[in-house]
Amino acid sequence: MTSRIARVVPGAPGGRQGLSTAWWGMLMLVAGEATLFGAAIAGYFYLRVQSPAWPPAGIPEPPVAVPLVLAFVLALAGAPVWLAARAASAGRAGLAIRALAVALVVQWGYLAYELHSYAADLGRFGPQSHAYGSIYFLLLGADHAHVFVGLLLDLWLLAKLSRGLTRYRRNAAQAIALYWLAVNGLTLVVIGTILSARL
Repeated sequence: MTSRIARVVPGAPGGRQGLSTAWWGMLMLVAGEATLFGAAIAGYFYLRVQSPAWPPAGIPEPPVAVPLVLAFVLALAGAPVWLAARAASAGRAGLAIRALAVALVVQWGYLAYELHSYAADLGRFGPQSHAYGSIYFLLLGADHAHVFVGLLLDLWLLAKLSRGLTRYRRNAAQAIALYWLAVNGLTLVVIGTILSARL
């Protein structure tokens, strides 16, 4: 009896209507993180306005094409995450698992490439060398850390969904989809901020 209950999403009739506590909790986390990113981005533009040259002399300008393409690919990976959340809400665990697995592969590929580029940039100039390096690595590092946390959430959810659907797991899928929406948006803003030096 317990195994059967674990594989069924409890119905809404008679239960709580509207968005789950998990969703609202994730929204609060996202709002806090957006505030921190906003402060860092404001710091970037403050330093840029105060500097006679941005980036400073001797520092190569950031590439444009590859970071933009990767940021949009990561954003597109949000579609299967949302599909997974909708499938979980509809009681379709198999579809939710497949959609989340597709997103996970794309997201891991994004992070692997970005970490390789990040390490190469660290080799070219250290964050302690000047204000540009400090804010550049802060923004990218914080963004990469949020992508990594999202990957851990994906793995956790995949493990849970593989054991069946419950209301708790459905709510978790919705909260994680909201997290990825925020991370994808923040990634686009961070990349846009860094590439604004080329404008």
